[in-house]
Amino acid sequence: MHDIRAIRDNPAAFDAGWSARGMSAQTPEILALDERARAATTALQAAQSRRNEASKLIGQAKAKKDEAGAAQLMAEVESLKAEMAAQGEIEAQVGGELRDLLARLPNIPDAIVPAGEDETGNVEQRRHGEPVRLNQARDHVDLGAALGGMDFEAAARMSGSRFVVLKSGIARLERALGQFMLDVQTTENGYTEVSPPVMVRDHALFGTGQLPKFEEDLFRTNDGLYLIPTAEVSLTNLVREQIVAEEELPLRLTALTQCFRSEAGASGRDTRGMIRQHQFQKVELVSITTPEESENEHQRMVECAEGILKKLGLSFRTMLLCTGDMGFTARKTYDLEVWLPSQNTYREISSCSNCGDFQARRMDARTKKAGEKGTRFVHTLNGSGLAVGRTLVAVMENYQDEAGRIAIPEVLQPYMGGLKHIEAA
Repeated sequence: MHDIRAIRDNPAAFDAGWSARGMSAQTPEILALDERARAATTALQAAQSRRNEASKLIGQAKAKKDEAGAAQLMAEVESLKAEMAAQGEIEAQVGGELRDLLARLPNIPDAIVPAGEDETGNVEQRRHGEPVRLNQARDHVDLGAALGGMDFEAAARMSGSRFVVLKSGIARLERALGQFMLDVQTTENGYTEVSPPVMVRDHALFGTGQLPKFEEDLFRTNDGLYLIPTAEVSLTNLVREQIVAEEELPLRLTALTQCFRSEAGASGRDTRGMIRQHQFQKVELVSITTPEESENEHQRMVECAEGILKKLGLSFRTMLLCTGDMGFTARKTYDLEVWLPSQNTYREISSCSNCGDFQARRMDARTKKAGEKGTRFVHTLNGSGLAVGRTLVAVMENYQDEAGRIAIPEVLQPYMGGLKHIEAA
């Protein structure tokens, strides 16, 4: 959400930011609606003031036995009441149109974000590890089927496409990955583990920016609750309508949850395998911090996500997303892309975004320093630490051998009861 006062003060900066995202100028419509709403407010206040004044004069006129004057004033009061009602309706209608418009406009990119239309404009920051190159790399679908641990057909019979049934060693490996990630983020990186709801009301999704623009990507229950597309929603909304003491910041929160996405905008993409599912597990990282510390916190979050890939011995690269590839709420985003031998390329496994005060304004999440009267909006950040299913895919493909076995990375072996390989029974 955007501050209308900031738009009034510097409309060119906002139009430049939206233009970088490929949008036309928005401020002419915004400022026109704002002017109409403010004019209605001014007219309403003027009518209220005159009504109050006239109401007092009625009493004075009656005290003087001036019935004609009192009648004239009473008629004016009735007219003013009608004027107030009319201006109130205009204020509400135009104000609602303005709020709806602002709610659908994305965040303004940080000055450091490179210009670009799509993922081809993203800029590589660094790489880690040497990509595994195999003469006959099998993808995770074939590997999982051969091991008897991955069944897409059974999932399709009960749930349709973009679901999977994991069994035996593969299911255990997925569980091990989630627990490993949580342990690292909590014991080494200082995040507080949270077990949040996975069903939320619409205002929670509005706060983090999924609503109203991206409703088609969400699953909704019959009683109006939504299944979360990411634990970012639940974790960030913990500070909704709260004033957090500045001395308590940063808040660093993490959760391992099921996530649910309709993938409405991904028709025909990644239809094979586990890369793009309707239901998947993810370890989410959320930070709530001050404006001064949000950039440092962003770099720290990226490093926390990178650390998981390093411990797993997976090759990856870190990308700074361009203006055309960033998410709706982000002002700056880094993607981590892990190497997949079967595709001979890097694929996204984590996005870490700094949203500035964009979400905080939508949630009315503020902070206050001890001894000071004023409050200000917090900054919110979120990232995957990591997407469990995609990490499972990466481990399976990078640790396969010619016999189709999957070697278990050393850091995961304690979570697998000491097992060193997954192989067919």
